[in-house]
Amino acid sequence: MKNHDNHISSYMLNWTVLLVLLMLTTISILAIKMHLGAYTVALALILASIKVTIVLTYFMHLKFENTMLRLMVGGVFLLFAIVIAITFTDYYFR
Repeated sequence: MKNHDNHISSYMLNWTVLLVLLMLTTISILAIKMHLGAYTVALALILASIKVTIVLTYFMHLKFENTMLRLMVGGVFLLFAIVIAITFTDYYFR
């Protein structure tokens, strides 16, 4: 195994990511209060997926990892999207 260099991100980048995450959380809360019906859950899942991607990329330093690990994480997201699509399809046709 090769040794990885430590990747130190700047405070400015961390603050920017924090502000983006707080903004997306605020949008999630406002969407719930607006009562969008069936779209509320879909919007909440989309925003949660975006927030997870940001956390994985910047706070867990996934952007500095090798391609195989990125593909594995992408596969998990693809599997998650398929499960959610099947769930919504089942709910729609009941």
